[in-house]
Amino acid sequence: MYIGIPKESRPYEYRVGLSPAGVEILNHFGHQVFVEHDAGLGAGFSDQEYEKVGARIAYSPQEVFGRADFLLKIARPLKQELEWMQDGSVLAGFLHLASSSQDQIDLLLEKKISALAYEQIKDANGGLSVLRPFSMICGSMVTQIAARFLQTNRGGKGIMLSGVPGVPPAEVVILGAGVVGTSAAKNFLGAGAHVTVLDNRMAALEKIADRFPGLVTMFATKRNIERATAFADVVIGAVLVSGQRSPVIVTREMLRAMKPRSVIIDVSIDQGGCVETSRPTMHDNPTFIEENILHYCVPNIPSLVARTASHVFVNAAMPCISEIANNGVDAVMKRVPAIESAVNTHGGNLVNLVRLSAKE
Repeated sequence: MYIGIPKESRPYEYRVGLSPAGVEILNHFGHQVFVEHDAGLGAGFSDQEYEKVGARIAYSPQEVFGRADFLLKIARPLKQELEWMQDGSVLAGFLHLASSSQDQIDLLLEKKISALAYEQIKDANGGLSVLRPFSMICGSMVTQIAARFLQTNRGGKGIMLSGVPGVPPAEVVILGAGVVGTSAAKNFLGAGAHVTVLDNRMAALEKIADRFPGLVTMFATKRNIERATAFADVVIGAVLVSGQRSPVIVTREMLRAMKPRSVIIDVSIDQGGCVETSRPTMHDNPTFIEENILHYCVPNIPSLVARTASHVFVNAAMPCISEIANNGVDAVMKRVPAIESAVNTHGGNLVNLVRLSAKE
């Protein structure tokens, strides 16, 4: 099989679709891997490292997209990139198609591309096995992001997460007790903040409360979300519904009741965002002010640690990539439910994808 690894084209996306270690595995199985020139540079992988493990270097994105039977991406391709792809080929990436534009969906269907969304691949226990390590990275990084943007010179209210003797710590509210929320809670508690976690699953709240006795848990009713955001210095949006747009659970009215210059970090923004006022930002200008609240809404937070993210990605995704490369997507879909449930378009049909409007 011809496998393509293009250079990521979206701004400030430093990760790469596969590291040289992953390419070596595919080469061992007899596949030909085409890597676009400098595709791995942002993650610290040179063309020479790819060539040493059997890859061929391509010098145009059109060549990589056009040759590939199986294309490995990180971020969702641009419309022009989809147009370069072969009809009937396979695309894998963190696609987040539930929040994509309709013309991209239409093009995937028209070209009968099988689109595999890494963020929907599940393990035997129902966990999101490929998304999980990136969620852990996001949860770890939001602590340092929050600390930075609470600073006065960054537009924040000028407080420390930990407080100091005689001055209380910051109030951190985390919406969602999944992987991002749990990782964030661990790191905020380690930084000395006072942490409250909300979720609409009692089992998740019980689990996180058992693990971190020092935090407060609340059931995520509308009234409780209103109460918690009103006293928060930092709000972390960590809401995920696999294969769907994130529900909006923090309204503009709730923001108006928050303390001025508090910080919202909407980690759910790659799935549309869970805050009514959120809109995607980029690493060069990651924040904006709305209702006197500082919003941080960067979809690709793990890109800032591209080398770590690329290595952990191979650990998580390589079994699925190898399955498809070795056996073809049709055969794998029939016998591997974890992969079948993550395919969003196949043979010109829309599958395993629920698209909701922002108001829904």
